[in-house]
Amino acid sequence: MAWWETSSFRFVNGVLHLGASPAAALVRRHGTPLYVYGRTRIAENYRTIAAAFEGRTASEVRICYAMKANPHPRILGLLRAEGAWIDAVSPGEVRAARAAGFPARKILFTGTSLGEEDFREAFAVDGLTVNIDAAEQIELMARVRDRHFTGKRIRVAVRWNPGIGRGFNPKVITAGERSSDGTPIKFGVEDRKVLAAFRKAADCGFEPVGFHQHLGSGWVREDYPDVLEAVDKMIAKAGELESAGFRLEFLDFGGGFGPRYAREQTLFPLARYAAAICGRIRRAGLRPPAIAVEPGKSLVADAGALLLRVEYVKESYGNIFACVNGGTFNTLPRSAIYAHPHHEIVNAGAAAGDPVVSDRKKIRVTVAGHICETGDVFGREVLMPRPEAGDILVVLGAGAYGRSMASNFNLRPIPPEILV
Repeated sequence: MAWWETSSFRFVNGVLHLGASPAAALVRRHGTPLYVYGRTRIAENYRTIAAAFEGRTASEVRICYAMKANPHPRILGLLRAEGAWIDAVSPGEVRAARAAGFPARKILFTGTSLGEEDFREAFAVDGLTVNIDAAEQIELMARVRDRHFTGKRIRVAVRWNPGIGRGFNPKVITAGERSSDGTPIKFGVEDRKVLAAFRKAADCGFEPVGFHQHLGSGWVREDYPDVLEAVDKMIAKAGELESAGFRLEFLDFGGGFGPRYAREQTLFPLARYAAAICGRIRRAGLRPPAIAVEPGKSLVADAGALLLRVEYVKESYGNIFACVNGGTFNTLPRSAIYAHPHHEIVNAGAAAGDPVVSDRKKIRVTVAGHICETGDVFGREVLMPRPEAGDILVVLGAGAYGRSMASNFNLRPIPPEILV
């Protein structure tokens, strides 16, 4: 069994199946490029996170899906049925969550660089909790509320920046003074301004109910000590807020634990993390009614695959290219945006005829897309059975930040999606 096989994507008698169907059958029915999501795997990932907290706390545990990872309506519906909440970062995501059946009280709206129209749309949703990303937002929020919703009591939380950030890439580190490449971090209220932000929000007529942090995305095992330090800092700060008279309905520790993209990747110790949060809150004497986390790609990344067709195989200066009918920049932007992201790629064989390719010689192949950029490659020198024109290549780990970031760059169509 390959390390990446799951209940949704696996080999059956040498044939790659996605759900109950061979990859080739799905391609004949739906064409390529095609995104395929495994509903069973998504549910399993959700239940793994829920189980990590089970029995460890008397507080309600809110698993808030970071829907920017993949807002497919049927995925939202599946997670709603499992009991998920929603982390939304735009009014559009709030609308999508409401359309999928999530009540407003189960949505946390966390935006950055928000304007008047953003707040006006958010404040119109009764029961929504709005996360304050900057103390400088509060006066703008008050003006919008007073102009359009006079006297309305709006629930708010404060997102702080604990000074510690972790992530798999500098572009996704969301706390600290600067990212690892020197970029200033734009998110959250700095430590020394947190209490003042709570007081200002209350003075302006808002109802502060929560405290939030987000360190970054894609944590692995080696990130655990820094993540735990941030947990300690947040709990200490929450204690200060309670001492100042603010009764917090929830503490939201954000997201960050990464899925497994490569064989050698270490997994973040989720159960240990959950135990640490619950134990530290208990020892600090805090009794928040709810504890929240915000998983995104850890729920959906390994439940998604992108199917591409090999148009031809090209040899040039000793390099062998499988030239496929999709591009990274427009089809799976994650591969183009971040430095050396890994996606396992499997040769599922021909869309017509016998799809078993295990008898073919394995060679090193660069999987090249159809965008006019040298960086448009899904994988460099991937070891796989020698591809042929008409073969289907399956890019795994594509359930998060793939179709949700796809575009019409080069005026190419955005791929369809199916759940299996």
